Amino acid sequence: MITLLIKLFVREKDNMDSLAIRQTYGILCSLVGISLNILLFAGKYFTGIISGSIAVTADAFNNLSDAGSSLITLIGFKCSGLKANSMHPFGHGRIEYLSGLAVSVIILLMGLELAKSSVIKILHPKAVENSLLTVIILIVSICVKLYMAYYNRTIGKKINSSAMKAASIDSLCDSAATAIVLFSMLVLWLTNINIDGYSSLLVALFILYAGYNSAKDTLNPLLGRPADPELVKNIHDIVMSHEEIIGIHDLVVHDYGPGRLMVSLHAEVSGNGNIFSLHDAIDRIENELHEKLHCEAVIHMDPLEVNNIRITETKKLLAEKIKELDSEITIHDFRMVTGSTKTTLIFDAVVPFDSKLSDDEARRQMEELVSREFENSTAVIKIDKTYT
Repeated sequence: MITLLIKLFVREKDNMDSLAIRQTYGILCSLVGISLNILLFAGKYFTGIISGSIAVTADAFNNLSDAGSSLITLIGFKCSGLKANSMHPFGHGRIEYLSGLAVSVIILLMGLELAKSSVIKILHPKAVENSLLTVIILIVSICVKLYMAYYNRTIGKKINSSAMKAASIDSLCDSAATAIVLFSMLVLWLTNINIDGYSSLLVALFILYAGYNSAKDTLNPLLGRPADPELVKNIHDIVMSHEEIIGIHDLVVHDYGPGRLMVSLHAEVSGNGNIFSLHDAIDRIENELHEKLHCEAVIHMDPLEVNNIRITETKKLLAEKIKELDSEITIHDFRMVTGSTKTTLIFDAVVPFDSKLSDDEARRQMEELVSREFENSTAVIKIDKTYT
């Protein structure tokens, strides 16, 4: 069904570089999700009322919350496509993450409420009537939810949407939850043992788990997470493919919503090169990053003394000595200022977030290392972090 709708309503369906096409995919899938979840809610609620099963009724309201979640996702996709303005110069892409967070909160609240009702049903059980209609509706529901998980996962990967990927996980959890309800019905039918309340509690736990995963997936980009390793590799490969570039560091990727990335980095170049030619190369690299990776790039140019053997050998020796303190620490922007009585080594040191050394301790030990290993030398050190 979703394939047919895409053919009918999505033009240039393979043009993932277009934010408008991406938005159309999201809106279409959200509308399908709303429709299917409302139908599932109606069928399950009717069946739950007739059978007196709180587990079926709980599963019905789970589908209703999913319909609400799809509605919020729809609004999120619509609003995230708004153009940038003076108040929001980076666009509105993060609204998609906010809508996903709102969905997560709804799922968690629904899970807590259903857990409360389930405990009451366990403490005060009521008779449940079984029927073939109930079993058929539950089986149909499992199949529909598996289909929803499939298309949300497939299209979510295609348009790189965390909201749709979360919806896929939620649909899989819904399938498992409905399977538990179906199992309780079969147990009642075969053994006349009523485990309806316990099944409902398991459904609630599945809902809470789905809400937790959804919240985690939407909070991470809002709080700030490392860039995708493949994107980092692509940036590195593009920049280093230019002969003017010796190395790169201080790469930072700013995420303002799907398809809205800003990249900043430092590119090392020869200090002996022509400043105008090097500047032209930097401009070409920024344009290439924009064309190939669809991001806005800002590159800071760092000149290096490439023909100074003393500086090259000192930097190499210093890097090896620092590895003995912590094998993960790297250095860049290395300079030497030679005076009449002492030499000052100036460099940036990248200390990992999970280093065994604090920033202050790392700086102190590196300063002592320079004084100890390099005659008449002191160090001026800036501590850096890796954001990729």
